[in-house]
Amino acid sequence: MTTRGVLYVHSAPRAMCPHVEWAVAGVLGTRVNLDWIRQPAAPGTWRSEFSWQGQAGTASKLASALRGWHLLRFEVTAEPCAGAEGERYSCTPDLGIFHAVTGIHGDILIPEDRLRAALLRSRREESDLEAEVAKLLGKPWDDELEPFRYAGEGAPVRWLHQVV
Repeated sequence: MTTRGVLYVHSAPRAMCPHVEWAVAGVLGTRVNLDWIRQPAAPGTWRSEFSWQGQAGTASKLASALRGWHLLRFEVTAEPCAGAEGERYSCTPDLGIFHAVTGIHGDILIPEDRLRAALLRSRREESDLEAEVAKLLGKPWDDELEPFRYAGEGAPVRWLHQVV
């Protein structure tokens, strides 16, 4: 099963850029040289984005390879393919990682058990239902990443293919 996706590195300190390339190369199994440009939303950081093609599960491997790196903001997406739903991973230094399953149109698909748990917490007055749904949809991550996404408009995109 082959899928396509995009890795958006929204901000990384300059010294971290080669490490990001090495981590991505390790997942894709091929040398990676990203085109880095300055990130105006966070002076002193750099951004890059590229499209990739690989086996289903590649997005998860990319997110795992990059998660937990202090000061790194990124997103990884994968399109749905035969036998696998789409995926979206978002990561910020403050919030950590967010994962969502996505449908053919990019909509987030929330599993039934997670919705039931959110309703139960709301009924027990442990939290607000609106806040629970916002978390399920990744709103805190979207809010934090939006200025970095906007700053990246017009950035070059590089296509990479996983060697299988």
